[in-house]
Amino acid sequence: MSKENQLIHSFPKNTLEEIRVSVNVFRGRQYIDIRTFYKGDDGEYHPSKKGVTLSPELLPDLEEAVRKLAETFQE
Repeated sequence: MSKENQLIHSFPKNTLEEIRVSVNVFRGRQYIDIRTFYKGDDGEYHPSKKGVTLSPELLPDLEEAVRKLAETFQE
C-alpha cells in the first residue's frame, strides 16, 4: 500500500476549474477522492469542498454507475 497521495487523472471542468481523481491516504488507509479544484488568484489550483471521498471497496459500484451513465448517453 502506498503511503502517499497519488493523482490518477485530471480534466478541465471549465476555464477556472478542473476535476481531479486521486488516491489519497488518511490515517494509513487509502481512499478514492474525486474533487473539483479551482484556480486561485495565485494561478495555482486548490481543492474545493465539492467532491466525494470513497472507500476502495466501493470502486465496483462506482464503475457500474459510470458504465450506466455511458449507456444512457449512447442511447
